[in-house]
Amino acid sequence: MAPQELTRRLATVITHVDEIMQQEIRPLVAVDIIEQLHRQFAILSGGRGKDGAPIITFPEFVGFKHIPDEDFLNVMTYLTSIPSVEAASIGFIIVIDRRRDKWSSVKASLTRIAVAFPGNLQLIFILRPSCFLQRTFTDIGIKYYRDEFKMKVPIIMLNSVSDLHGYIERSQLTEDLGGTLEYRHSQWMNHRTAIENFALTLKTTAQMLQTFGDCLATTELPRDVPSTEVLLMSHTRQRDRLQDELKLLGKQGVMLLLCIQEPATKSPTSKLNPNELENVATIKRLLVQLDETEKAFSHFWSEHHLKLTQCLQLQRFEHNFCEVKLALDTLLAEQAEFTDIGDSAMHVEQLLKEHKELEGKGQEPLEKAQLLALIGDQLIQSHHYAVDSIRPRCVELRHLRDDFINENKKKHDILGKSLELHRQLDKVSQWCEAGIYLLASQAVDKCQSREGVDIALNDIEAFLGTEKEYELSSLKEFYNQFELMLTLDVKAKAQKVLQKLGDVQEIFHKRQMSLMKLAARQTRPVQPVAPHPESSPKWVSPKTSQLSSLAPLQKTPEAPYLETELNSLEKKDDETKSEVKDEEILESSHGGENPEPEHLGGPENLSPGRRIVRDLLETEEIYIKEIKSIIDGYIIPMDFIWLKHLIPDVLQNNKDFLFGNIRELYEFHNRTFLKELEKCIENPELLARCFLKRKEDLQIYFKYHKNLPRARAIWQECQDCAYFGVCQRQLDHNLPLFKYLRGPSQRLMKYQMLLKGLLDFESPEDLEIHPGDLDGGLAKNEPKRTKDSAFSAELQQALAMMEDLIKSCELAVDLAAVTGCPDDIGKLGKLLRHGSFNVWTVHKDRYKMKDFIRFKPSQRQIYLFERGIVFCKIRMEPSDQGLSPHYIFKKSMQLLTISIRQLGRGSNRKFEIANRNGLEKYILQAASKEIRDCWFSEISKLLMEQQNNIKDVYEDEDNGRQISPKSLGTFPVGRQL
Repeated sequence: MAPQELTRRLATVITHVDEIMQQEIRPLVAVDIIEQLHRQFAILSGGRGKDGAPIITFPEFVGFKHIPDEDFLNVMTYLTSIPSVEAASIGFIIVIDRRRDKWSSVKASLTRIAVAFPGNLQLIFILRPSCFLQRTFTDIGIKYYRDEFKMKVPIIMLNSVSDLHGYIERSQLTEDLGGTLEYRHSQWMNHRTAIENFALTLKTTAQMLQTFGDCLATTELPRDVPSTEVLLMSHTRQRDRLQDELKLLGKQGVMLLLCIQEPATKSPTSKLNPNELENVATIKRLLVQLDETEKAFSHFWSEHHLKLTQCLQLQRFEHNFCEVKLALDTLLAEQAEFTDIGDSAMHVEQLLKEHKELEGKGQEPLEKAQLLALIGDQLIQSHHYAVDSIRPRCVELRHLRDDFINENKKKHDILGKSLELHRQLDKVSQWCEAGIYLLASQAVDKCQSREGVDIALNDIEAFLGTEKEYELSSLKEFYNQFELMLTLDVKAKAQKVLQKLGDVQEIFHKRQMSLMKLAARQTRPVQPVAPHPESSPKWVSPKTSQLSSLAPLQKTPEAPYLETELNSLEKKDDETKSEVKDEEILESSHGGENPEPEHLGGPENLSPGRRIVRDLLETEEIYIKEIKSIIDGYIIPMDFIWLKHLIPDVLQNNKDFLFGNIRELYEFHNRTFLKELEKCIENPELLARCFLKRKEDLQIYFKYHKNLPRARAIWQECQDCAYFGVCQRQLDHNLPLFKYLRGPSQRLMKYQMLLKGLLDFESPEDLEIHPGDLDGGLAKNEPKRTKDSAFSAELQQALAMMEDLIKSCELAVDLAAVTGCPDDIGKLGKLLRHGSFNVWTVHKDRYKMKDFIRFKPSQRQIYLFERGIVFCKIRMEPSDQGLSPHYIFKKSMQLLTISIRQLGRGSNRKFEIANRNGLEKYILQAASKEIRDCWFSEISKLLMEQQNNIKDVYEDEDNGRQISPKSLGTFPVGRQL
């Protein structure tokens, strides 16, 4: 509950307490006039007349005529305000007991009552003095002074109490008047004093709660946890004290109620008199107000306590967030510095150990971050007021935690690959050393025989078979995958090992070739003919299979004699590749013929008319794409769950008003209008018909512009929300949303401009109307200018229609300021004009025309549509720029139901609009004669057009039989008076 709501409810309680105690009628309380009440010169015994009228008794009192007028008036005011309003409205019955007194006392009593009795009187009963002489004086005095008393109520003189019993029942009279009603004046005063004290205490308590609520509302929330805890404890102590006072006040009220009801509870036959019953009702009503006070304060306190609690939760969350974020930032900084991947297997193993220690060090901050994010989620689910502040922090915590974990995993994988790479490099180096040792151990003199050659070849093949055990092929693949992650030193080491591996493999292959040639030379028989060149297979060096991404390989000292042959092999490979490349180029050249470039007509080859239509079509496509981007980029994402927290409630509740009927605009242009415009690219003469054909469909722009002021108000309130920024960045828009929402207005201006431009180029040469086209639509002997003139007329109609639509849309923005406008206002057609008038309303059944001058005119804003008139009340309301007019819908009239005439006698600025039934007329006074003439001419023209339309319809229905004007009613445009 807001503080304003608490103040309002407690103010209502205070008002109800004043109403219950009738403080507006009785400004006095019993304590103020306690001495006067103790004298008992007038009492409210609680008795009632037969109709329920309260009875006030004036007992015998010796010094009645000496009572000051102020004391008498105070006591009468107090006693007459105690009964309920219903009982007091019946009228009071006064019983004056003067049996032991004189006529002078009777006269003084009547005089005092006539002058100072504040209530409504019904009857006055007087028990005359019992002394014969005084009774005689009384009878004579009453007759003589009756007019002087100016009593408007009957005065009944009684000789005895038995006569009084004939008017009032004995149960409603006290014992001194011969009745059975129990009345103790001291008890009555105690009860009244207690009730008024209880009411005053209740009122004071409510005012204290108001003050406390205002104090809580104006207290600024602290910015640190200790101060918030102290403030929460202080407010809780004050609340507990006030709560105890409310409980104590409730107990006092219940005890007072039981005390008043005690006689009736002790004896079943005993009943409470009307005064006591009213006291009981008063106490119960006060207890109800006390309960309302407790509920209002309890509700307010629960929300205030929740706010303080949530503030404390938020501060603790933010404090813990800062600590956890600092720890995570420190970890990430240490992790960022951990960039070394090692230059040897032993170094990598040490780095893995250090990485493991860093991972263990970050375990506690990661757990705290996860726990704090869960706490933030709980706060969000509990509808914390700072959800927009908590949610980004939870996201940041999880983001930092995931970054550390993912980076850790990445670092671990890199170190693992680095370790594997270094181990494989070590294995390759060992294999290369073993191979070099094997080749060096093969003596040349042992290879002169076939047996020696076979042994050498077998040793080489056995050694090359160990490549799989050392995973030499996977090393290259692993290096290619891991190359981008390596440092320069590791790359140099890996390249050196790979170079060494390639050289050793090349040495073994060359040794194999030499040995195989030697074996073949030893086994070949001697031929008598000249030898032919040997045809041996080409051996592809392993060196050529290495990736081009490696750096140039360096020569090793183990194989200096291979350089010449390796270079020759590389040269042969290059020649082979060159031949393949030339062959591919040759095949591609013979594979097909290149088509000649298509010569398309450029814009400079088009006629001016076609250029305008082409411009219209291109801009139409851009316009449709922009509308589609608004729908896809702003409207549809509003339903995405992950974006809901970025959308404020005011935007979520008014999104339909922000975008208006933009979907309807998109569907019309994309499905209908664009296709029709495409047909005009070859036939520009169809463009005007296209616009005229869609005249009614283009009225959707009126609906869009009518909503535009409300959309602007919503945009101004929500333009800074994060949702619009996200959508704008996603769409890569340079301008904010509302600039694009103004696109339909700019599109109408574009249509108007293009139609004007096309009207300037409406000659047959510019439009390229071919003879074949003219033959199809015109007679052969008809000149071409006839069609040109018709097209020009259609263009003028389309341009006029577009200008009217733009004007209507501009007026629609003004019409949007009218409140209370009915939904079917669109049935009145296009908005033509609007203005302010002084309006007199004349009702034939209530006024005469001669009384017209006494009428005060009302200022009205008048809107003229194609088929109706709307009257709006003008009210000036404060705004940021001072007082500004606001319009309230009052009445609408269809043109078919009205007639119009000028008023020439009274003023040349007036004209009259009347219903056809003649029961109601409106006299409008314009600001000037020119404005009056303009409006009168426009309305007369509309009435004439509608009259002709109706006449044509009736003629068509009767198959050409014309209906007389009498059947259509009186001609709507009246003559001038």
